[in-house]
Amino acid sequence: MSDISIKQVGKVSLFTIERPEKRNAFNQDVVVALQGAFQEFDASDQRVAVLTGSGDEAFSAGGDLNQFPEYWRCMPGIGVTTEKPIIAATAGWVVGGGLVLAMLCDLLVAAENSSFYYPEARLGVTGGAIAGLAARIPHKIAMEVMLLGRALDARRAYEVGLVNQVTPVGKQVETALEIAAELAESSPLVLKTLKRFVNQHILPKGPSEIQGEVVRQLWEVNSTADAKEGLAAKREKRAPRFTGQ
Repeated sequence: MSDISIKQVGKVSLFTIERPEKRNAFNQDVVVALQGAFQEFDASDQRVAVLTGSGDEAFSAGGDLNQFPEYWRCMPGIGVTTEKPIIAATAGWVVGGGLVLAMLCDLLVAAENSSFYYPEARLGVTGGAIAGLAARIPHKIAMEVMLLGRALDARRAYEVGLVNQVTPVGKQVETALEIAAELAESSPLVLKTLKRFVNQHILPKGPSEIQGEVVRQLWEVNSTADAKEGLAAKREKRAPRFTGQ
C-alpha cells in the first residue's frame, strides 16, 4: 500500500495518509510522498485539497520514532508552497507533527472524537513549529497545549477557533469535501490572493517556520541538475554547462 492515496473528486484532491497500523504516524516515506502530492496538486488544475488520515482512530499519531521524518517537507507554507486552499479533516488522535500539519491548513473539520495533543515538553525534544499555534488560537490556550501537554477535545478546539466545524465520527471527510466543493466554485484568483495576504502579511511566522522555508529554498537549488552539473564540472576540471534546471 502507498503511504499516501490520492483521489480526485471534481476539482478537489483528497489526500489520505495510509498507515492505519501505525495510527498514520509520519515516517520519511510519508512526508516525502505528501510533499510530492502537494507539489503535483499545486501544478495541476485542481483547486482545493482535503487532507485526512486513514480510519477514525487517528489523523496522525505524530512522528514514527523508528524512522523520524524531516517534517518541514510536508508542512504547508514551509516545505509545501501553494496558494490554493487546504482543508484538514481529522478524527481521533491529532498528535505532535500531526497537530502542526492540521494547524497549518487553511480550514479544519474535526470529528467529535478528535483530540489535539502536543507531548514534546514531556519528551524533552522539540522542533519548535508548534509555536505558530499561538498565532491561531488565544495565547494562554496555546501555552496550555504546548507547555502542559494538555489535549484539546474537538468541542474545545472549536470554541477557541482551531476548528471550523465538528461532525459525527465518520462524517469529517464528507463534510470537508462539501466545503471544498463550495470553495472550488469560487474565484481561484481571489482565494489565492486572500490566502497569500493572510499568510504573508497577517499571520506571524515562528523561528522554526522561517528555518524550514530556508531549508526548502536551499534544497530546491541544491537538488537541481545544475547543482549536479556544477560539481561534476569541478571534478572533471571543465567549464560547467548550466541549463537553469
